[in-house]
Amino acid sequence: MGLHDTLKALSDPVRRDILELLKSGRLSAGDIGKHFDLSAATISHHLSQLKKAGLVLETKYKNFIFYELNVTVFEDVLIWVSQFTGGKDNEN
Repeated sequence: MGLHDTLKALSDPVRRDILELLKSGRLSAGDIGKHFDLSAATISHHLSQLKKAGLVLETKYKNFIFYELNVTVFEDVLIWVSQFTGGKDNEN
């Protein structure tokens, strides 16, 4: 999981929509899939990419897999982006 994987995952609009859904809390893969007109395999692929990038965490309970946001990675991205804001502390 590196910055490249994170930015690549964020570049896809479906993945960004999935992240928006997860802002409200943990959801199963099936519940996420209900919000899209996509196959279960396609949703699974997007969730896999988000997981690979560290943007979501996966937990298993009985026959269900639940996904939730991993806010630590979002904080890391914000810190990285903040170095380009052009504030006084960043002037050369």
